[in-house]
Amino acid sequence: MINRIILDLCGGTGAWSNPYKKAGYDVRLITLPSQDVQFYKPPKNVYGVLAAPPCDKFSRAAWSIKKIDREFKKGMRTVRACMNIIWKLQENAAQVKFWALENPQGYLNRFLGHPAFYFQPWEFGTQSALKTKRTYLWGYFNRPVKLKRKREFPFINSRYKNVPGSVKLYRNKGFDCMSTTKRAITPKEFADAFFKANK
Repeated sequence: MINRIILDLCGGTGAWSNPYKKAGYDVRLITLPSQDVQFYKPPKNVYGVLAAPPCDKFSRAAWSIKKIDREFKKGMRTVRACMNIIWKLQENAAQVKFWALENPQGYLNRFLGHPAFYFQPWEFGTQSALKTKRTYLWGYFNRPVKLKRKREFPFINSRYKNVPGSVKLYRNKGFDCMSTTKRAITPKEFADAFFKANK
C-alpha cells in the first residue's frame, strides 16, 4: 500500500478521490454527516488535498428567483475551513504535494479570484448527464489534460429558445432532473485525469 495521505474535504461520495483510493493511497474522506471540516484537525504528513465545499451558497442558477438562498457568509465558513486546513499543512515546510479546491462556475471567484483551471466534463469524455457542468479549480496542482476541444453537441442557453432563426435548443434534461446530490458528484473521467496528472 502507498503510504500517502489524501484528504478529501467535503467529498460527499468520494468520487474525486476514488482513483487515489483504488491506487492504494490512504484517502481520508472528511464530509458531513459523519465529519465536519470546520472541526477537523489534519495529520501532519498529508500528500494531497482535494476540497469541494458546497456550491449552493455561490450558485448563479436561478439567481433572480432564489436570491435568499445565496448566503455568502455561511458558504464562506466551509470554504475558510478547507483553506485553513490547507494553509496549516503548507506552513509545515510546504510539504503538501498538491491541493485543489473545486466549485461550479458561480460567485466564489469573487472571494478567491480567478481560478487556476476550469473545465466542462465533456472535455474529458464524460457522456452522462453530468457532461455540461462548467467547473472552476483553485489551488496548486498539475493541470489535467483535456481530451476534447470541440463540443460534439449543440448547447444554446434557454433564453434564446424563442428567438427566430436560432438553432435548435439543446437542454440537458438528464442533469435538470438529477437531485442536488447526484449533480454534485465529480465525473469519473475528470477524476481519473486529475489523478493521472497529480499522482
